[in-house]
Amino acid sequence: MIKNLLLSLSTLLILTTACSNTAANQGDDKKPIEKTSDGGKVEFLTYDSFLNKVWNFEKNPQEFVYAGELPAIVDFYADWCAPCRKIAPIMDQLAKEYDGKLKIYKINVDKEQQLAAVFQIRSIPSVLFIPQTGQPMMQAGALTEEMYRKVVDEQLVKKN
Repeated sequence: MIKNLLLSLSTLLILTTACSNTAANQGDDKKPIEKTSDGGKVEFLTYDSFLNKVWNFEKNPQEFVYAGELPAIVDFYADWCAPCRKIAPIMDQLAKEYDGKLKIYKINVDKEQQLAAVFQIRSIPSVLFIPQTGQPMMQAGALTEEMYRKVVDEQLVKKN
């Protein structure tokens, strides 16, 4: 009973904190997420930079081989997505606080549709957590800052 209730609440949370990745939702009247790329900042990736910095799935299509030197978070977002705009400052803060320990990347699904298709992004934000070794974990929907910190500390930088 409790398990079903928790599952229902989790599903509801995801549904209410994610945007559908469809053309109907692409309004240009929203302020774009600010773009920064220097040390301790979120870095915006293109298809080519993703292949170089994260995973070259063209060379290794069957196996995830992380190309980075630090654990990473990849935030799939769109400028028109309210939950994406809500977590943008959280990602900026994490990038500053974990500078030198963690990389945070953003991919605009409207501009990088091929990458969104590779990861089968159906709702945004979708956040990919990549440990230094092992397999990445995908989370659809916005989480709280505390939940992002918990994943970073326990799964990525192993801070206990």
